[in-house]
Amino acid sequence: MDKKKIVVAYSGGLDTSFTVMYLARECGYEVYAACADTGGFSPAQLKANEENAYKLGAKSYVTLDVREEYYSKSIKYMVFGNVLRGGTYPISVSSERIFQAIAIARYANEIGASAIAHGSTGAGNDQVRFDMTFQVMAPDAEIVTLTRDKALSRQEEIDYLNAGGFKADFAKLKYSYNVGLWGTSICGGELLDSASGLPESAYLKPLTKTGSMKVKIGFEQGEIASIDGVAYSDKVAAIQALEKLVEGYGLGRDCHVGDTIIGIKGRVGFEAAAPMLIIAAHRFLEKYTLSKWQQYWKDQVATWYGMFLHESQYLEPVMRDIEAMLQSSQRNVTGTVTVEISPKHFEMVGVDSPADLVKSPFGEYGEMQRGWTAEDAKGFIKVLSTPLRVYYNRHQDEL
Repeated sequence: MDKKKIVVAYSGGLDTSFTVMYLARECGYEVYAACADTGGFSPAQLKANEENAYKLGAKSYVTLDVREEYYSKSIKYMVFGNVLRGGTYPISVSSERIFQAIAIARYANEIGASAIAHGSTGAGNDQVRFDMTFQVMAPDAEIVTLTRDKALSRQEEIDYLNAGGFKADFAKLKYSYNVGLWGTSICGGELLDSASGLPESAYLKPLTKTGSMKVKIGFEQGEIASIDGVAYSDKVAAIQALEKLVEGYGLGRDCHVGDTIIGIKGRVGFEAAAPMLIIAAHRFLEKYTLSKWQQYWKDQVATWYGMFLHESQYLEPVMRDIEAMLQSSQRNVTGTVTVEISPKHFEMVGVDSPADLVKSPFGEYGEMQRGWTAEDAKGFIKVLSTPLRVYYNRHQDEL
């Protein structure tokens, strides 16, 4: 009898390594290990994943490169919306998990797999993101989650792998990291104590540079287009280049406290230099190029967009409608932003844009008006004050 095909969302970590070996040895599955790369793996890591997958008993291994799809279908809109969850976190892991799940489900459908497995525990958000995406995109596939269903400890999984001849080092570290194109998340350690913050040693990119530098970030219709005058048609490469350029300054670090999908609160640290720089520069450019009400309404829908991404609602049809509004809002968001960078700090210096609304023929703020007379101004102010004058005429005791 032919074995059933099962696709394992394989990251190379402890949980998914255990899953591959256990399913191949104990459950009689034909295991297809699939690593969905959203920008968090080096070529060496992907090569090691492939080698280890076969050692663990996989029949097949594949790397699914979804970096461009992740940018064009998610990151782009997060930049358009200046999306920061809780005003702090650039939704790094939340967004990339959705696109990893989409890629895994698509692959499972392509090879005719009857089941899909992932390594999420029962205590976090990722189980929701993977399960929901699989249920929608591969509704006939069984979802297998050994770590969650068996409530396995790390040591139990390590012991099983060692007994099976797989000797990789899965020692428990003080911190756990998730590295991706849109930032690195940090969990564990001092973050488990609400009164403590992360020390310098917790960050993967330590502070090594002194002094300051200026960086020019160019945008075309809201998308990053250049860095210091060097044009980038490949937006993934642009993000990576900016990250490399400012490495060593300790930028984009913070801790986010938020509500998980399952209802408990969670705390995560992160370092996301390029995402935080891009969002800050983009928001600054929009202040020059968008009208007051464009900015206001875009902020409203962007808040929902970020929340739905986090809450595993990317496939909700309204997200496509929000994306259409965000895309439309960017038609005039073109220009170059100068940013001054120093250790653990950056600030916006100025903007050069053909759509700069500050450069108005009607006058300069606080200087000289040319679009109205002094009498026009006095009349406008008097009319504007009418509702207040009416109210306080009746309620002078409140003045």
